Amino acid sequence: MSLRRIVICCAIWAVGFFAQPGQIFAQQGGAAGEQNAAPKVRDGQHDFDFELGSWKIHLKKLDHPLTGSNKWVEFDGTSVTRKVWDARAQLEQFETDGPVGHIEGLTLRLYNPQSHQWSLYWATSKTGTIGIPTVGEFKDGVGEFYDHEEINGRMTLVRFLWTKTNSDSPHFEQSFSEDGGKTWEVNWITDQTRVGDEAEKKAAQQNSSAAGTGTQEVASGGRDFDPLIGSWKLPTRRLQQPLSGSTSWLDLQGTGGCSKVWGGRAQLDTIEMDGSTGHIEGLTLRLFNPQTHQWSLYWANSRIAKLDPPQVGEFKDGHGDFYAQDNIDGRTILVRYDWTNLTTTPHFEQSFSDDGGKTWEVNWITDQTRVGDAPASGK
Repeated sequence: MSLRRIVICCAIWAVGFFAQPGQIFAQQGGAAGEQNAAPKVRDGQHDFDFELGSWKIHLKKLDHPLTGSNKWVEFDGTSVTRKVWDARAQLEQFETDGPVGHIEGLTLRLYNPQSHQWSLYWATSKTGTIGIPTVGEFKDGVGEFYDHEEINGRMTLVRFLWTKTNSDSPHFEQSFSEDGGKTWEVNWITDQTRVGDEAEKKAAQQNSSAAGTGTQEVASGGRDFDPLIGSWKLPTRRLQQPLSGSTSWLDLQGTGGCSKVWGGRAQLDTIEMDGSTGHIEGLTLRLFNPQTHQWSLYWANSRIAKLDPPQVGEFKDGHGDFYAQDNIDGRTILVRYDWTNLTTTPHFEQSFSDDGGKTWEVNWITDQTRVGDAPASGK
């Protein structure tokens, strides 16, 4: 649950506040400034509220996209969507069976309050990794989201389209374009039907418990983070200015909770903290890759609502090390997460290295204390 970008941003907050007097005078433009002000941007942070709850889903998949094929396969499944950050983020769990076999996936949706756009991140339990986000927004009840990615060795535009969002039967389509968006070929269609209270409870249990086809066989290492399930107090120390020679530390107090996804082979961890530099609200999505037996740890904070590059690694003898390369303030550095004592008092450290891993400077330390057995509320 590290906060590498928040560590840096908090360190320069005070400088930025006092170094921009021009902003103060810019607000004194009077009536002329108000008349020329840009139109107010629509707040879309609740656009995906229609997805909250449990659903039956019917899917159609084009067998071989962008080949001229018109062969479709159809299958049925279930999905459950829960809110995170008071619905400014969401996690959807998805399961289905059909001619192509069992599919178990999730979508993490994050709302950026600055751009007023959503980023949609998709992952499957087969690989335990997240692709590039599909980004966009809703206009007049229709949601359009785009990305540009490699498909079958060719760079392709991808479009997600959401319609009928004000009903109990939302409609979703995925399309590909090889000509820069001039034409689109639909290759995935989903029609959802909201289920009742009893069916919703059953679907939620199926998606969160360890039962089911996808959760019986767990590869070695797939339960390493199980001890973190539950609710916690999070007393934390943060180095004020990392990689500057500073020895000044700040104290933060917070709470968090960790809940299972895919029966524990993935987890959603949410935190809230307060300190002298303000309020921090974030999440970590942990995904296990059953092929490599490694975990990918994806962090985001609610202010930016964008996943950092994943920390990837594994546990050995109860000690978990996870690494990533990141660019912070124009410098490329290595980042390490270090987890110990998970079964007693979980201890977490984040460290930076600007010399290729020869030396490491710790900048974030958290010792967790359990406060109850109840799972995280998802707030």
